[in-house]
Amino acid sequence: MNIKQYLKKNGIKLGAIVLVLALIMGVGSFFLKGNAGLLKNTTGAAKEPVQRIVSSVAEWLEGVYGYMYEYDALVAENERLRAELTEAQEEARNGYEAIEENNRLRSLLEFKEKHSDMTLESAKVVSWTTSNWAHSFTISKGSAAGIEVGDAVITEYGVLVGQVTELGKNWAIVSTVIDINTNIGALVAQSGSAGMLIGDFALMQDGYAKLTYLADGAQIYTGDEILTSGSGGAFPQGLVIGTVATVQAEAGGQIEYGLVKPNVDLTSLVQVFVVKDFEVIE
Repeated sequence: MNIKQYLKKNGIKLGAIVLVLALIMGVGSFFLKGNAGLLKNTTGAAKEPVQRIVSSVAEWLEGVYGYMYEYDALVAENERLRAELTEAQEEARNGYEAIEENNRLRSLLEFKEKHSDMTLESAKVVSWTTSNWAHSFTISKGSAAGIEVGDAVITEYGVLVGQVTELGKNWAIVSTVIDINTNIGALVAQSGSAGMLIGDFALMQDGYAKLTYLADGAQIYTGDEILTSGSGGAFPQGLVIGTVATVQAEAGGQIEYGLVKPNVDLTSLVQVFVVKDFEVIE
């Protein structure tokens, strides 16, 4: 029990004890003087010191109780300010999220105007897979929203994020473009050379995928933009995948391949868009 609680519980009793002690001290002072008769001292010499002591005790008790009530008022005020601050911070976060979502939808509208053949479904990123053998996340919608396994997943700018690989009624798992199971037909935007973007365990740890199986004689360069080719019909043609970060050669030194860095920060995804339908270009 702290001093505040003790005073609240025993303050009156303590005050009474102090008052009795004061009276005793006053009477004792009277007898020590020994200069007057009993009646005269009682009405005279003893009166003044007793009054001073009683007054001091009263002031002390008033200060104690004043402190307790002021303390309670400060605690209540502090709690009220904390609640107001928490509410203001929550409103600020909600406002920021609303602005960000509006910006994403505005960018998506511009993208859809150029790709009117696509049917898109908005979804929120719910959680990321913790396995070291996969690079995937769960979204907030599934088969109930018309999403299917194999659907491409993009950002509001039309940048490829990955592909739906597992599905529930109200959820779906999206494997990203750097997942070890990635296998996407790709084109080098600058040269038109075709190849395959595939996942690699070691590269996945560093945030890259591998562009390989290029046609004989095809050359790639650092900075080349990589797009979806649309081959196989799994992905719309022309979606941006990423950029060649570096060009390397196989052990024999004859076959080149590129390390592709996605054009989206996968770790900062909040909202994505599932391509439920699109026009296949023959």
